[in-house]
Amino acid sequence: MEDISEILETLRINTEISRKFFEIETNILSILNFKDLFQNLLSEIQEKFGVPFAWISLVRKSTVSDLIFELAYTEILEDRLSFIDREKLVQLLENGTKPILANLNIEHYHGLFPQNEKYPMGSLAIIPLTLDGEIIGSLNQGDYSESRYVPGMDTALLEQLGVKVSICLSNVMAHEKLRALAYWDPLTGVLNRRAMARVLEREFKRSERYGVPLSVAFLDLDGFKQVNDRYGHDIGDRLLIHVSAHLKSMIRQTDIVARFAGDEFVVILPNTALKYAHKSVERYQSFLHKNPLRVGSTYIPISISSGLASTEDTAITDGNSLLKKADQILYQAKELKKNKKDPR
Repeated sequence: MEDISEILETLRINTEISRKFFEIETNILSILNFKDLFQNLLSEIQEKFGVPFAWISLVRKSTVSDLIFELAYTEILEDRLSFIDREKLVQLLENGTKPILANLNIEHYHGLFPQNEKYPMGSLAIIPLTLDGEIIGSLNQGDYSESRYVPGMDTALLEQLGVKVSICLSNVMAHEKLRALAYWDPLTGVLNRRAMARVLEREFKRSERYGVPLSVAFLDLDGFKQVNDRYGHDIGDRLLIHVSAHLKSMIRQTDIVARFAGDEFVVILPNTALKYAHKSVERYQSFLHKNPLRVGSTYIPISISSGLASTEDTAITDGNSLLKKADQILYQAKELKKNKKDPR
């Protein structure tokens, strides 16, 4: 009789667990934006299963992580997301797509943890997430108890959850890409002026909240009008595409590059003091100088003027005043160059 009671109790527990997983899956399948997907998913896991730690790890510099940084990376998500190199993630997943359970040597998996977090975990479950058949991240759950996630336990429900979350990510990606069209410059593929203003204000508030510096670089191509006049607007467009592509390749994951207007670009540099922002811009200038645009057998040299401003300036009160200060300094730099060429 005791055996039957134990079996029935086990069935009841498994049925309850399955029901909770089903409720989570039902809740997230209709969500079409990153912020709500991550918040709802992770909160539901913690509440329904009493899991102390739940977060998402994403491959750094992937389609998903790039889109998230441009559209949805906020203070609310900072402690719920981590970013990891693809090779490191594949290594931690042991080159497979099945969930990994661990209750020994948890420090081996610290690369998955959100920045600066030190979770006192006894056991950990890592559930691979895929997009179009490629691993793009993991859903992670941690517990104080070493017996919560023990290697060898049945991971069928965790694997099923990973599949559903991956499907949701695919749906959200498709929807967010459409939404992002309103924020991207159609020629260069970087953020447009409207989106840049939103991101700048978001980063300014984050800078205030955490007491970290925020810098902005206002960049302008020297002699761009002459390029259009001499070679035509098609070549001018190619030059803008060339410059924006290289700027995107040189910035950090957390930096944002946007086309402000015409031949003007803005680079937002979170958690960056002014002196380091200057070094970044010097690197941009040096690289672009060494990599002119090639048109047939002709090389079109690239020179950029810059204006930089930082929240270290106490006169800065919001994102707009930060941008205006950088613009003023850019204007002064352009005038200085002009006067050197024409010292009347």
